[in-house]
Amino acid sequence: MAASNTSKVIEFMMFVGKLKQVQRTGWVLRGLKNVESVADHMYRMGIMALFLDQSKTAGINKDKCIKMALVHDMAECIVGDITPWCGISKEEKHQQERDAMDKLCKLAGGQTGQEILELWEEYSQQITAESKAVKDLDKFDMLLQAFEYEKLLQSPKKLQTFFDNNKGSFNSAEVNNWMEELQNLRTLHPHDGSDGSLPNNGYVKKLQE
Repeated sequence: MAASNTSKVIEFMMFVGKLKQVQRTGWVLRGLKNVESVADHMYRMGIMALFLDQSKTAGINKDKCIKMALVHDMAECIVGDITPWCGISKEEKHQQERDAMDKLCKLAGGQTGQEILELWEEYSQQITAESKAVKDLDKFDMLLQAFEYEKLLQSPKKLQTFFDNNKGSFNSAEVNNWMEELQNLRTLHPHDGSDGSLPNNGYVKKLQE
């Protein structure tokens, strides 16, 4: 690889590394502090994709889903996490993100850059089985995180709006099963931390400060 190309790849990696510091806007707008980053969110989605059962979703490519999960929010390293509450239209949001992806994929270069852009576009269009499956993972990870924050703060139903807004929105039978179990957990153990996952009070304090 030529030195100039190597430099561009390193620059690409540094841009992507910024996702470690980009906080998820939805939690910030709900008054939570020191919340998960976009990188945190995409990493767990990638792990979730490992559990997709190809036999239950005809023709789904699990490897593509894992890759798509890891790139679907990549543009946010440049434009930030834009939500419907940010006062930006869907069209403008998409254009900002597309411009960011063009810049990132030119830095990545070659087949890798082209693959990343194609994965991002496929996810954005929400036509293929893989893009719909990853969208389900995106929403499920958000709701699982909401439940985790409710437990951490010992504040049941504090983030109920997230659940209400996504009720019945999942396409995958598999993710619907996960969602049913999550709802059961939320009902049975709203904030007692009985599964041992409740961390020390110092972390809880950081969420509130």
